[in-house]
Amino acid sequence: MTDLERFIACMEYQAADRRPNHELCAWPQTKARWEEEAPEVVKHYTWNWFHQEPAMKLDRRDFIPVNYFFIPAFEVEVFERTDDYEILRHPDGSITKALMRGTVGGGRMSMDQHLEHPLKTPEDWPDLKRRLVAAAPERYVEGLDARLAAWQERDVPLILGENCAANGFYWRAREFMGTENLSLAFYMYPDMMHEIMEFFADFIIETSRPVLEKVGSIEYFTLNEDLSMKTGPLLGPDLFREYIFPHLKRMVDFFKSHGTRYFGLDTDGEPTVLIPLFMEAGVDILWPIERASEVSPMEWRREYGRGMRLMGGGDRREVAKGPEAIRRHLLEMAPLIEEGGFIPHLDHAASPDISFDNWQYYLDAKMDLLAGDFCKLG
Repeated sequence: MTDLERFIACMEYQAADRRPNHELCAWPQTKARWEEEAPEVVKHYTWNWFHQEPAMKLDRRDFIPVNYFFIPAFEVEVFERTDDYEILRHPDGSITKALMRGTVGGGRMSMDQHLEHPLKTPEDWPDLKRRLVAAAPERYVEGLDARLAAWQERDVPLILGENCAANGFYWRAREFMGTENLSLAFYMYPDMMHEIMEFFADFIIETSRPVLEKVGSIEYFTLNEDLSMKTGPLLGPDLFREYIFPHLKRMVDFFKSHGTRYFGLDTDGEPTVLIPLFMEAGVDILWPIERASEVSPMEWRREYGRGMRLMGGGDRREVAKGPEAIRRHLLEMAPLIEEGGFIPHLDHAASPDISFDNWQYYLDAKMDLLAGDFCKLG
């Protein structure tokens, strides 16, 4: 089977030669560790796991590049730098204090501390809007039209936008304001929040429209929407239904009416209470199923059925523990792998506490399950 045929068979709960093999990425610190532990193996890695990784036998995917970010972006500016930290403005306009110790290839060992954001009151909103002109020519790469013929004859899944290209309603508003200020803004500035959500849906739709009309069909689009913490979402169902749901629904309707087979939502944390609203809006795929938040793909399948396809659910903490923990962890997902509508991979980037030997064991054991050789791990 081709990678495209295998992907569709899995999403449609059909038989296949095996289930798709996907992974996300690795921390720069993990890459450095593996280069020391297994240099002759990882020298063949491309480290571009969303597209493919032949050395890991990952299935191929192709992505249509579109820039949904600020144009122009804010100018990056370093305000202070010491051996311990740096304070800087990012392209999204936020100002953070970032830990320098342990940084490898630009990858931090911890989240930045957010100090300031560009949207504080409704008076700041026009400056952000001018940076989000839909369908501006700069949003599309040169030579896009030349690739159309190949995409019509593709044998791999085609996705609009690279990972985290199209950040969602809550995610983008949090970038604008920060978590605390966003939480207050729903009550302090409701008119502005309604306008932001409507504007952002229009922006995504109109920026995507020219590409979808040219390509004709794609396998899926992902809206990256991290709106949950470890114990639940950062906004409740009532706020979600009032501010986000109607615009998410019309966005999903637009994509599906323009040749998109599945609409995916990437959200970390524990979003379970919002899943019925995601499904009502038409979302087909949910990932990455962050196991540290005490959620599991098996529970979600039992609760929500086959209407919600799932991707992820692999606990990197278990992979770090070694073969026995890996075997036990993968086996619990075996029935879901066999049923379909589920592509297992780590719920986040491979972390530096995972040795290369444990990583290789995980890859080999997972491939056995994807091929239906459940007895090898039994």
